Amino acid sequence: MSGTSRQRVIGKALSALLPMAPYADTEPIREAALSAKFRTLPPTIAVWLATVAHVRHEHTAYDRLLSEGYDREAARFFVVDEINTVLTRWRATRLLEPDDEEE
Repeated sequence: MSGTSRQRVIGKALSALLPMAPYADTEPIREAALSAKFRTLPPTIAVWLATVAHVRHEHTAYDRLLSEGYDREAARFFVVDEINTVLTRWRATRLLEPDDEEE
């Protein structure tokens, strides 16, 4: 899939997943979904993983929990509800389950 084609598909997946997300959040999510890290993934999965990571770092206490000594798994567990609150506010078509496998 060419860069332009993938960009279009990522854009559509992002709009479908997060219809009410603010531009200030969708642009970093779009950039992450288009990054080399997610290049081999289907666009919908790339957008989902980029979304969860963005919300976790920008809209939850995740980084603070890590700095307080929690391991990644525990910190992720404790911020699931915060992530889902943001996703719900953005009218996301999917929410994060506590046992979802990530990255």
